[in-house]
Amino acid sequence: MLTVDVPCYHYRRPAEVQKQYIVWQEDSEGDSFDASNVKQEQQIHGTTDYFTQTEFDTAVDAIQNAFNAAEIGFRLNRVEYEDETRLIHYEWEWWVV
Repeated sequence: MLTVDVPCYHYRRPAEVQKQYIVWQEDSEGDSFDASNVKQEQQIHGTTDYFTQTEFDTAVDAIQNAFNAAEIGFRLNRVEYEDETRLIHYEWEWWVV
């Protein structure tokens, strides 16, 4: 996400950041692999949220290109307008090994 020209934060944004930002977080273990009672491979699942005031924002493509460039599996989970914040909220799920 650091290659995208948008402020990016882990877990939460600073209070003074209001108009355009990315927040990402790990939230669970995905499809991991155990053998002989030992974890052989652990997949981490998380989400990345992008908030913007701009309709058809080109940063959306930049975020998806960043996932692809880093070879991170992802899917766009939801897009919604938030009346309270007046921001468009994009949410991607992702998983890495």
